[in-house]
Amino acid sequence: VQLQAFGGGVVQAGDSLRLSCAFSGRAYSMYVMAWFRQAPGKEREFAASITLSSGSTYYKDSVKGRFTISRDNAKNTVYLQMNSLKPEDTAVYFCAARNGQFGNYNYWGQGTKVTVSS
Repeated sequence: VQLQAFGGGVVQAGDSLRLSCAFSGRAYSMYVMAWFRQAPGKEREFAASITLSSGSTYYKDSVKGRFTISRDNAKNTVYLQMNSLKPEDTAVYFCAARNGQFGNYNYWGQGTKVTVSS
């Protein structure tokens, strides 16, 4: 399985940005996809996830109400719509996938950098 994330950029506080993660290979085996992020000097953290079959979503508290994760199963793509961006959202964003409902994420894409200026 290959994951490719793109859509990062430099924006101002309050702006919006949409990240995309295209996955290929054994896409049928994917169960949950997620976005993680890693800010400069900090550990990577979970941001949002979506169950591909049901569309159920889960968010980190600090992004609830501002970020929306969605999927287009026909295009094998997962999106992260980020609104009302804050400087603290500045990070490299990674998409990830796992085969099961629970457990570790098996597959990771390269990161896409998001910079939010104040």
